[in-house]
This record gives sequence, C-alpha cells and structure tokens, in this order.
Amino acid sequence: MENAFASVAELSRRLQSREVSAVELARGYLERIEEKKSLNAFLDVRPEETLRQAEAADRLIASGEAGPLAGIPIAHKDIFVTKEWASTAASRMLEGYMSPFDATVVRGLKSAGMVTLGKLNCDEFAMGSGNENSAFGRVGNPWDANAVPGGSSGGSAAAVAAGLAPIVTGTDTGGSIREPASFCGVTGMKPTYGRPSRLGMIAFASSLDTAGLLAHSAEDCAMVLGSMVGHDPWDSTSVDMPSEDFTRDLGRPVKGLRIGVPRAWMGEGLDAEVLASIEKVLDFYRSEGAEIVDIDLPMAKLGVPVYYVVACAEASSNLSRFDGVRYGHRAAEFDDIIDMMKKSRDEGFGPEPKRRIMIGTYVLSHGYYDAYYLKAQRVRRLIAREFHETFRKVDAIACPVTTGTAYDFGANADPVSAYLSDLYTVPASLAGLPGIAMPCGLHSNGRPIGLQLLGEHFTESRLLQLADAWQRVTDWHLRHPQGC
Repeated sequence: MENAFASVAELSRRLQSREVSAVELARGYLERIEEKKSLNAFLDVRPEETLRQAEAADRLIASGEAGPLAGIPIAHKDIFVTKEWASTAASRMLEGYMSPFDATVVRGLKSAGMVTLGKLNCDEFAMGSGNENSAFGRVGNPWDANAVPGGSSGGSAAAVAAGLAPIVTGTDTGGSIREPASFCGVTGMKPTYGRPSRLGMIAFASSLDTAGLLAHSAEDCAMVLGSMVGHDPWDSTSVDMPSEDFTRDLGRPVKGLRIGVPRAWMGEGLDAEVLASIEKVLDFYRSEGAEIVDIDLPMAKLGVPVYYVVACAEASSNLSRFDGVRYGHRAAEFDDIIDMMKKSRDEGFGPEPKRRIMIGTYVLSHGYYDAYYLKAQRVRRLIAREFHETFRKVDAIACPVTTGTAYDFGANADPVSAYLSDLYTVPASLAGLPGIAMPCGLHSNGRPIGLQLLGEHFTESRLLQLADAWQRVTDWHLRHPQGC
C-alpha cells in the first residue's frame, strides 16, 4: 500500500485535495491488517463498519465542511469501549462484550471525521509491560519476532510500526504508551492526567489511567490530540480547560529552553548504546541553544514500589465489578451465587489480573491499609512535589524510557523483573505529568531505542515542540522494520 507509512498531515492533504478517497485509504489499511495478521495486533476488525464510516467521511469532504482529520484512519486500544466493535480489555472476562456507547475519547475522534479500523490487542486489563498477558495471544514486535512490543499498548505500537494504521489510541497507567513506543520505534504521547476523559475506558487504576496517542511523529500526535482531550462533565476527574491548538509551537526554536537531565538515571544499569543515543539528542538540543541542566530526583527511585501498591489497590477495587452477575463471563456450573462469583472470576481473569487483585486486596485489608496503601499515597505526594519543584528550574526533563531495548518474550517471566522495567516511567505517572517518547536510535541488536521528555502539568505543546525539533533533523521516526 502506497500510503501505509504516510503521516497524518500528508494523508490529510491527499484527502482534502481528492488525490485519494477515505474509502480507498480504509481499504488499503484493511488489506495490510489482513496481510500482517500474524502480528496479532488487532482483536476485532469489521470492514463493513469501517467502510461505512469512510463513505460518510468522503461525503463530508465533498461538502467542503470537513476538518483536517476527516477520513484519517485510526484504531483504538481495546480498553476503550465502542458501539460497533467488541470491547474486551483483552480478557476472557469480557469476551464478545458489545458496549451500548462509545468512550468519550472515541466519540471525540469520530466527531472529527476519523475512520475506525478496529480494536487493538493489549495486556489484559492493561496490566503488563510486554503484551504477553493478553487472553487472545501475545502481540509481535515488527522489528524482531523474538522481542516483545512493549505493554500494555503493544498492539497499538505494533500497528503503527508495521504500517497498519497511521495513528492509534493507547492508555498509559505507568508507562504503557511510552514503553511500547520506545520498543517499536514510534512516537507516543501521554497527556496530563485529567485532560482526556476516562469515561468509557475500562478501568485499571483510576487515579493513573490516561488516554494518549501513538503515531509516527510528534506532528501527527499534535494534529490529533486536540480532538481527544477536553472537559467531560460525566467524568469527575476531567479537567475543565479551554480548547488548545497543540500544533502551535511546532517549528519554533528551542533556544533558551532549559532541559533537565536526571544523571542518576543515566548510570549503572542503563545500556551503553541507549545512553549514547540519548547523549546525541542532548547534544542536538545544546547545539540549538537549549541549556542542559543536571537535576536530582531522589524520591523517584521509590516510584516502582509506590506505583504497584497504589495501582494494585485500585485494580482490586475496579475489577470487583466483574462478578458474573451483571455482565461479563459467567461460569456454566455452580452451586450458589458465591460459588458462581468465585468460578466466574477464576475462569474469566488471567494470571496477571489475579496477581494484582490479590496484592491490592492485601494492601487494602484491615491492619495493612496504613502500613502500605496510606504510606504509598504519602510518598506519591512527595514524588509529585519533587517534580513540581524541579519544573521551577527547568522547562522539560529528558531521560531514558527503559534501561534497554525490547526484551525477548519470556525474559521477564518473574513478576518482579517485569515490574522493575517500569523504573523510568512510573514516577511521572504517579505525578500525573505529560510525557512523550520518541525514537532516537537503533541498537546493534536491531531493535529501536527511545527517549522520553517529561513536562509540568499542561505543557504538552512544549513537549511536542521539543520532539518535533529533533524529528525535523533526524529520520529515526521515518524508519520502518524490514519486510513492512
């Protein structure tokens, strides 16, 4: 397909000038999705519905009233509920479930005229760092068949990297957009917590879950972000802010910006090639007139234990609704209602959700609430305060996404090892900060290298500006896996 790796901006231009129709574009991506079925990136594809939306987009474009996103294909992580496609959270618990409404994020993008290609695979209930926990099979990394694509938005990252969609939605609870973006060599944008609505997102950890985007470039994310964020009166955590043009700072010089670097994160344990690639990005910003400032974030080292106490506690609470009574999987045989609930949950949940439910139930139980959950929330506040104080001195923070590149399937079978892979991503999630991950190199093992930029609340435009500046002079975001 000629347009498989075209940017959102380029596709928009072609659609508006009638060089290509939305239907032709949709058919091309549907064909690629079928060709690359072995990646297992998609869980639900319904061509008839996709083409119906594409026809409506073509009529809108023909009327002359279409916005720049009309006809642009998009796919959604299977954490967002959708009326026309099954919403399963990659779990047997919700297998075949059809929602009566669209998530607010999905509705906003649909209102902009975007065309849905289908639902994307992910770790079950967004719990995981490698997309190995899906009840419907793991997702492949287009760069290396032996490597994980990252999680939990692995299907989202793999779809963009393989040219199955130009832009997709994902969710980031503790790094689940930024890590897969890094592992698959694409750009991943996590907005400030509360900017995108959580209504219609199947909840994992309510105080952390944040909708975001994965695409080829920062420019693509900037073009689409405005249509997926905004105040939602039906979401009590939604921030009431005026609409914003996230493309406004693209192309502006970065001269005078102060970029903080937590040097403690750049030492022991960080792969040497990853460090070298990150240093090249810092050298670029320095050459453009930005000031590189060494910073210290000592509290951030506590991010992983704090995150897994808070996230598991909230998961235990959120997943209690799946009991076989109202909706979701129900065991075929049981003695009474208690037995039905036990068997339904045992059959419906996979090992990782069970593990996190058990941890969460433990830390919330009588006698342990103060020792674990309450203490974790206090430390979380200290981590957030440390970030806010740091942002008085710098405009953004540049740091690794992970200690290395994508690891092999099964390499992090030990849960503790898997949890520690979130070392550099969870601190920003605990503080509700925006972040963007972008490709900055290719390792000698053939797998992509990423870097993340973090900012103070509501500074998405500045992060997009910084990422775009790098992508204007490099081609890492334009490189594609062999065979794709």
